Amino acid sequence: MLATDVWTTSHEQPSQRSVAGESSLLNRYGHLIKRAAAHMRTQVGVVVDRDDLQQIGMMALLGAIRRYGRDVDEHFESYAFKSVRGAMLDEFRRVDWRPRQLRQQAHKLRDQVRALRRTLGREPSDNEICSAMQIDASQLLELQYVEQAEAVDSLEQLMEQGGPLQADDVQVQAEVRLSLQKALAALPARNKLLLHLYYTHELNMKEIALTLQLTESRVCQLHKQSVEMLTRRLQS
Repeated sequence: MLATDVWTTSHEQPSQRSVAGESSLLNRYGHLIKRAAAHMRTQVGVVVDRDDLQQIGMMALLGAIRRYGRDVDEHFESYAFKSVRGAMLDEFRRVDWRPRQLRQQAHKLRDQVRALRRTLGREPSDNEICSAMQIDASQLLELQYVEQAEAVDSLEQLMEQGGPLQADDVQVQAEVRLSLQKALAALPARNKLLLHLYYTHELNMKEIALTLQLTESRVCQLHKQSVEMLTRRLQS
């Protein structure tokens, strides 16, 4: 994905567009900021304040408008979305929101779940995990969100390895979309449905849990599993 330094936008010289023209485009494409923030719903409020995230997105969108270099066309929305989302990702990575102890506990959770799975021959319940870890349900959910965020970050970094996508890299963008479609098609039905509800319909974990009649904890586990499966398929 395109990584954009939002702080450079304040130093950029305005393009030949008028201030009114830029304002009109900001209003027209402002929905991209909400859409990008929705993709990172689990971190918002924990990592970055919602208002700060809106400001970062607005600055990135303005920067995309000024850098585009030509009148907006059918490719601009994709270009601008990558700019906005990339700026938000950069900010998440800049803020070290996961203390070392919390990350260590999340890794301990992962190892404990694997050990329980081997011992029980099935997926352990939340109560069994809490008992083994000596934590309560709220602590378990917090650690699961940390694990989930790390899995998403790994996928994002994989997507960025090919370098930034420019606005006119239509062929490259098409290849990326095709790779994602193939990887998604290979996922089990429930995993595909969960990702569809989260990224397309923009439901949060609680809403997905109600839709699928699962616990929020289980939805977090499945989302992490889905992202990891997607990452492995893209790597291969």
